[in-house]
Amino acid sequence: MDSLAATTAVILAGGVGSRLRSVVSDRPKVLASIHNRPFLAYLLDLLDAAGIGEVVLCTGYMADLVEETVGPAHGRMRVAYSRELTPLGTAGALRAAMPQIKTDSILVMNGDSFCEVDLHAMAAAHQVRRAEATMLLTEVADTERYGRVRIDDGGRLLSFEEKGAHGGPGWINAGVYLLERRLVETIPENRAVSLEKEIFPAWIGRGLYGHTTSGRFLDIGTPRSFNDAKVFFSPAEGATA
Repeated sequence: MDSLAATTAVILAGGVGSRLRSVVSDRPKVLASIHNRPFLAYLLDLLDAAGIGEVVLCTGYMADLVEETVGPAHGRMRVAYSRELTPLGTAGALRAAMPQIKTDSILVMNGDSFCEVDLHAMAAAHQVRRAEATMLLTEVADTERYGRVRIDDGGRLLSFEEKGAHGGPGWINAGVYLLERRLVETIPENRAVSLEKEIFPAWIGRGLYGHTTSGRFLDIGTPRSFNDAKVFFSPAEGATA
């Protein structure tokens, strides 16, 4: 059985994008325009192509604009919304969306990064390992901006290193996660919580694995990296929207 058919996707789309204000001032960063398409559309395309049936967008800053832009569907996918009234952080926003999620497996994506990945292969590895949580990892030439992730030979996640701690090549968190519902439900409710800083480090040793990919990675968090998106995505991808 294809496990993605029984998986709900969640995109964390509530960020303000304060570092992008000089180039994207009138909308949230997930709606930043690339070849006349919102960045969010490329993430939704990836999920739709993988056969995901339903996606929940966790919104916050300018939530109305996100809902108006995306609407109730994208391709064959149904789109639902979970709006945070006060900033809850990446984990808090995910926890608040749980009443809208009925599946046992949840595919979570950051709304400001994109990584080329075979989601079916990631889901298969998650199943084979009987993982509670699987984090997509990609290798970059310099980990200083992102922080470094270490795994053992079996893929078990061993440690996280803070941004700026070490440079040079290494594995980083690519912002895509397959999580089991029972683990997500252990996240504290109704307060700001960070997946990256609080939750994932606490899950080491509790069935947290890394899944490596050689696919290209893009983070649009800064004006320079946002400008790279025009090359990362082809104009033809925008034209087919």
